[in-house]
Amino acid sequence: MKWALVLAGIGDFARPAEKLSLTQNAALTATGAIWTRWCLIITPQNYLLAAVNFFLGCVGVAQLTRIAMYNASQKKLPPQAEKEAEAVKDAVKA
Repeated sequence: MKWALVLAGIGDFARPAEKLSLTQNAALTATGAIWTRWCLIITPQNYLLAAVNFFLGCVGVAQLTRIAMYNASQKKLPPQAEKEAEAVKDAVKA
């Protein structure tokens, strides 16, 4: 079932970065990292579960990077561009 989370995260690559949830992707990244480590230190080691958690963490890191890059690009916009971006967002919502 955890592979479904990985596939859902991969599916989110098609979504615009401004619609991604920072907290959700941070939780996926943390879950992936923590459980990958845990699967490798327990006895017996569970490599299949470690693999799914590793990919879950990778997808989360990729999405967090997209969110960070989007947020950084929004801070660099001049005031006129911010107004145009808001107008585009409003048009998309409508």
